[in-house]
Amino acid sequence: MRKSPQLITHVTTTAATTTDEAMTETIHAELRQANLVPRHHLLDSGYITAPILVSSRQQHGIEVIGPARGDVKWQAKTEQGLDASQFVIDWEGQQAICPQGERSISWTPAIDHRKNEVIKIKFSTTDCGRCPRLNHCSHSEKKYKRRTLTIRPQAQYEALRAARHRQQTPAFAKEYALREGIEATIWQGVRAFGMRRSRYVGLAKTHLQHLGIAAALNVVRTVAWLDGDERAPTRVSAFQRLYHAP
Repeated sequence: MRKSPQLITHVTTTAATTTDEAMTETIHAELRQANLVPRHHLLDSGYITAPILVSSRQQHGIEVIGPARGDVKWQAKTEQGLDASQFVIDWEGQQAICPQGERSISWTPAIDHRKNEVIKIKFSTTDCGRCPRLNHCSHSEKKYKRRTLTIRPQAQYEALRAARHRQQTPAFAKEYALREGIEATIWQGVRAFGMRRSRYVGLAKTHLQHLGIAAALNVVRTVAWLDGDERAPTRVSAFQRLYHAP
């Protein structure tokens, strides 16, 4: 059976300064309004945050799939570092348990500098001070060193952790490979329809141009499908080739 043509079903236009993650919820809401909500939505990392992983599932029933942002702390980037994933979180007891078995002494809900809900966890200076693995856990310059953790609320923490684990599996690589078709769509829009250049001034007129390009792409692809043309091999960007390199 021939595969159906891949068509564009939604178009959103934003100012260049708008971040990708700021648009994920908007896109999902607009897809819901048009009765085009997907079960799985393949996105690149710019569109994925811990709150989005949770809200997309709870509000729209959408499973967001893509490379979640990794832990950027130094402990996660050194071979012997004790990163946050190695701590056990006791949500009911509101404590964290370190790899050495010590329990935290402070659990404080807070808002970080990006206005995200977080939980700040502190361990005892006494426990940390006598720990043989302290140098792999904390580089604090204070006289009495101790480990601190900043984590997301439970639903976000667990969703982010699951996403990071999933993206290391062969099943994820196979499923996420389907998103490579977006590179071909962008390439076709740029080369055949001048998508990167706005012919008009203003967001509304630029959006109208984008709608016209999307419609033209759909017509070209539908005609090619009716003529019996097979899909061309998906163009893979240099970045994607590097990302999937063994």
